Amino acid sequence: MKKLFFNATKPLSLCTAAVLSVFSPQSLSDEFSGPVLQHSQSDFGGVGLMQMPSARMMDDGELSLNITRNDEYINYAISLQLFPWLESTIRYTQVYDLLYSDDESFSGSTKYTDKSIDLKLNLIKEGYLLPDVSIGLRDIGGTGLFDGEYVAASKQFGPFDITLGLGWGYIGNRGNLSNKTADTTDCGRDSAFTSTGGSLEAGRMFTGCKALFGGIEYQTPFEPLVLKLEYDGNDYQSDFPVTRGSISMPDDTPWNVGLVYSLADWAKLRLSYERGNTLSAGISVATNLANLRPTWLEDNKKPSYAPKPTTSDLTPKQWKKLTEDLGNIAGYREASVYQSRHTITVEGEQKKYRDRKIAEERAALLIANTGINAKSYRIIETKQHLPVTQTEINAYSFKRVADNDYPEAKFDDARQSQETTPVEGQLKANSVNDLSYGLSPSLKQSFGASEGFYLYALGVNAGITYNAGRHFVFSGGLYGDINNNYDKFKYTVPPDGTSLKRVRTLARQYLDQRVLVSNLQLTYFDRWSDNLYAQAYAGYLETMFAGYGSELLYRPRDTNWAIGINGNYVIQRDPNSLFGLFKQERHYDSQTNRYYNVQTGGYTGHATLYWEPQFTSLLDNTRLKVSVGQYLTGDKGVTVDYSKQFDSGVIAGVFATKTNLSAAEYGEGSFTKGFYISIPFDVMTVKPSVNRANLSWQPLTRDGGQMLGRKYGLYDLTDARSPWFTRAIAE
Repeated sequence: MKKLFFNATKPLSLCTAAVLSVFSPQSLSDEFSGPVLQHSQSDFGGVGLMQMPSARMMDDGELSLNITRNDEYINYAISLQLFPWLESTIRYTQVYDLLYSDDESFSGSTKYTDKSIDLKLNLIKEGYLLPDVSIGLRDIGGTGLFDGEYVAASKQFGPFDITLGLGWGYIGNRGNLSNKTADTTDCGRDSAFTSTGGSLEAGRMFTGCKALFGGIEYQTPFEPLVLKLEYDGNDYQSDFPVTRGSISMPDDTPWNVGLVYSLADWAKLRLSYERGNTLSAGISVATNLANLRPTWLEDNKKPSYAPKPTTSDLTPKQWKKLTEDLGNIAGYREASVYQSRHTITVEGEQKKYRDRKIAEERAALLIANTGINAKSYRIIETKQHLPVTQTEINAYSFKRVADNDYPEAKFDDARQSQETTPVEGQLKANSVNDLSYGLSPSLKQSFGASEGFYLYALGVNAGITYNAGRHFVFSGGLYGDINNNYDKFKYTVPPDGTSLKRVRTLARQYLDQRVLVSNLQLTYFDRWSDNLYAQAYAGYLETMFAGYGSELLYRPRDTNWAIGINGNYVIQRDPNSLFGLFKQERHYDSQTNRYYNVQTGGYTGHATLYWEPQFTSLLDNTRLKVSVGQYLTGDKGVTVDYSKQFDSGVIAGVFATKTNLSAAEYGEGSFTKGFYISIPFDVMTVKPSVNRANLSWQPLTRDGGQMLGRKYGLYDLTDARSPWFTRAIAE
């Protein structure tokens, strides 16, 4: 008779696997599994439930544009996942029942508009047992209408995602963990803000009412549909319409219910029923900035390696054809080709490929295919005729690479980066054109102004450039207005009591003109040593200022830092004439019956450090720019600009300027701040390009902390020495 043995370890291992599968962030999926839960945006922007946040993050580089509307508010929010561990949100909220200002002559019927910035930091990443844990700040540095803080934990169980959090301020005003009485709405939290707004009120963070909040997201078997249930930490009795407008916002129940319907991978509709009496609806559209990749037309394919018989020289026609091909195929426009005894040298600007290896390999193929006898090919990249980088390509090694003469042959085996050296040899051909001109569209815009939520100026720029030799450049530009609504902008002499010289707040006067001379200057460029670049300039430097100045930049090749300094003497231009300058500092505004001052002559300039941190992987692909100096209205201070570059080359950055002006002296906003996104053209078009589209946002136009808008910057011109703006796409 056979004995039967019971294996006690087998059921134990099965139980363990089952438990781990339940506590795993996401169960294993195959073609038989249900749809995977995709987290969505909250009413305020940022990943969350409805009114409440969650601990969840978007994918790194994800950008989401959101609009949400209910009876009291409409929220416009932009959320960006700057790092895997940091989510940022910028939001405008319009309050329907309240006006921007009690002064009807100033803001008219414009609805009250609040500007907010939110941050969420992921502390713990979800694992088998631990949940996602994040800490967040809502509405920092604003007027405090929605400011609050929270800690949230989220854990997924199959199709269910459960969130539990603790909130303070706006997020915790229900006060279910506080001794909240009937005669208080904020449990003693200091809800006041500076009259100018825009300051960080750190002292009241994590104070006042606190409450538990939470909720559940459920991914239904129907893939596009997600259901939400939320316990709200806010009772809405301290909301702005209630405290300022005496408008009722009843809270019939703390439970909110909602759904999210995915129209596509990039678009979601949101619908919820909140407070037991309010319907809220919204839409979110998203894209991932890190995953953008160019799609080029087939005519940009790399030329094949097909050398002609070896020759010691080419005909003038062949040299000219080579020069044209270097521009059209390799991207070296304004190129000059030189021949010495053993070397072919190409000197020109790279205007096509961000990845310089692509350009250099194509240039080497074009030279090699001519059959010209040379031991090396030297490629000198220039900008405004300044030598910036040099690459030496060994002709024999390149031939072996092109022939795949050995396993894993690659172009790097044949190339070597060097410091630039003087050009040697005889000039054989060039495609240099000293005169260039063109047209480009222009859109100036601002959001959230007191006079109107959206102000714009649509026009066209006409530019011309003439190179007088290797050092002097004459440049000019005209701006023609097509249409704008800046006639609403009434901040010429603002009613906030500030007495600064009016620099940027005179924008409306300049835009009243149909045609403006935006630039008319003479610039001198030079390179004083291997790492030191210089420029000097004079003329009409920008739309609002004329003057003269100079800049020096010290930038070693292939380093993560550079130092620059610029100094300028400027006079403010008279907006009532094409070339006139203000002669008197004090002026009278007939619309407001007040006097204001302008800049009739003063110094402005900055010392700037550029640094790309490399001491921790948490800050990979970031750049810090710190400028210290004097600004246009005479104030002194520092500007900090911090940006992140995603694998696609898209750059997102924030900046802030703090000067010796007090918040009262500066006016509304307290100090200058904003953000920007810079998108390479080649991820938006079907052609390679080194150009970019720049989108910037500054919540308010004020006079403090304003820099001169110089046409050329040496850091940008020398980018090839350590690419930032023209960095190759990361694979």
